[in-house]
Amino acid sequence: MSLIALRNMTKIYPSGNQHITAVDELNLFIKAGEFAVLAGPSGSGKTTVLNIIGALDRPTEGAVAVDQCDYSEMSKKELADFRLRRIGFIFQSYNLIPVLTAAENAEFTLMLQGVPAEERRKRIEAIFAELGIDGLENRRPGDLSGGQQQRVAIARAIAPEPAVILADEPTANLDSHTAEDLLDLMRKLNREKGVTFLFSSHDQLVISHAQRVVHLRDGRLESDTRQDA
Repeated sequence: MSLIALRNMTKIYPSGNQHITAVDELNLFIKAGEFAVLAGPSGSGKTTVLNIIGALDRPTEGAVAVDQCDYSEMSKKELADFRLRRIGFIFQSYNLIPVLTAAENAEFTLMLQGVPAEERRKRIEAIFAELGIDGLENRRPGDLSGGQQQRVAIARAIAPEPAVILADEPTANLDSHTAEDLLDLMRKLNREKGVTFLFSSHDQLVISHAQRVVHLRDGRLESDTRQDA
């Protein structure tokens, strides 16, 4: 059974007197435990697909289901709650809150979920140690390198143990060495903990690390290949 199921999904945006078809009758199925990337040039629809899977947007037509929950049956409030509890996000700009410490940023989603403070602290301490950023808990984002900030973002994403982690161009602001280290780290989390990752990227480094590469062009599926990674 698929963790993510897109059936004949179409997304059309109005543009003046015209309409832009960002995604065109896409069928895509991702299983739990996959390490996959949506690849393609700018304008291929990959970020739109990621936003719809992440319940940040709705399709114009077609069906979307994640973790056996059909988005078409859910209200805005239900989608927001599902997004909070079942979807993890990693962004290229990190999206950390400047006034919070690294630990506070990492546990922010857990706090919104109502997880008790002591459990949050223990969970974040363990994750920081695993990600190699223990000792940085009390630093604010401005005092961290780009790679350290992205590790905090990864900690925030995995802490709630979501169904899937969506990563939109997560290496865009990193040098190649740091990007490679982080991709190796995420692949390790995938292999050892079964964390499902779906990336959106045109970075060949990300593509080379992926277990499965889904190429999009003009909102349509161009190819879907598996590779050793």
